[in-house]
Amino acid sequence: MQRKAYVPGVAALLAALLAGCTGGSPDSDGQDDPKPGGPTSTAAAAQPGKYRTLPEPCGAVSQSTLDSLLPGIEQLTDEEAREKAYEGTATVTYDTDRKVGCRWKAESATATDHLLVDFERVVSYDNTVSDEDRAEEIYGKKEVTADLPAPAASPSDSSDSSDSSKTPDAPESSKSGSKSGSDDGATGDSDSDSGSSADADPSTDPSGDPSASGASGSTPSALLPRTLDGLGDTAFLDDALNDSKQRTVTVVFRTSNVVVTIQYDEQPATTTDVPSSEDMQDRARKLAGQLAESFSD
Repeated sequence: MQRKAYVPGVAALLAALLAGCTGGSPDSDGQDDPKPGGPTSTAAAAQPGKYRTLPEPCGAVSQSTLDSLLPGIEQLTDEEAREKAYEGTATVTYDTDRKVGCRWKAESATATDHLLVDFERVVSYDNTVSDEDRAEEIYGKKEVTADLPAPAASPSDSSDSSDSSKTPDAPESSKSGSKSGSDDGATGDSDSDSGSSADADPSTDPSGDPSASGASGSTPSALLPRTLDGLGDTAFLDDALNDSKQRTVTVVFRTSNVVVTIQYDEQPATTTDVPSSEDMQDRARKLAGQLAESFSD
């Protein structure tokens, strides 16, 4: 009888101990043991991208813009051929919700022009990375591939730096230079030669064709490949001239989770002609601005 009375007592003691161990603090339970897939994980999930669809690429460029980029279209006398040229050709794609594009081509008496417009809507399948962040990664890779030159110091910055370092000696230097010129008996000739040298520099002559040689050394810094401000969230422009004098201007920009690529190239009829870098860049940038505005509507 005593043994039977003892067993229930032990059982009651064990039950009390177990209750104390499992009761715990509700606060520590919620903080230390978040359940995967629970409310905490859902709240931390990356947000989806702003854009869920893409524009129809072959209808994204107006006829007036195509006339500007592809002058040969207006020169077509066959109305049916001209309409077909305006329509463009859709690029091959296997998922029109994710990637679409269109190409146009027109030949004129002086050159053959091509235009490609490509839209890519980026979707991240990683819950910890947003669609927009993934799109930024893709854009970043394109910019790295373009291998843009490092931004050059502006002339005003160089001038300010040079002037500030020489200001105390400026009067003496001026006198010395004048004296030297007088000793040689050719002060006027020296000034004339200096002016001629500046005028001959293609990078400082606004009337010259900055793209004539195709070399970056003769191209004003404003026309070199570079990043662009005020176009989407981030953008860059690339400009390349090959040995056959074909110039290709590429503009890439990102707006939220969509990456847009514009490739515009011109092949002159003769290798003695060089497509104008300034004109082609201006046309490509205007088109990029129009496409960026269409996304913000």
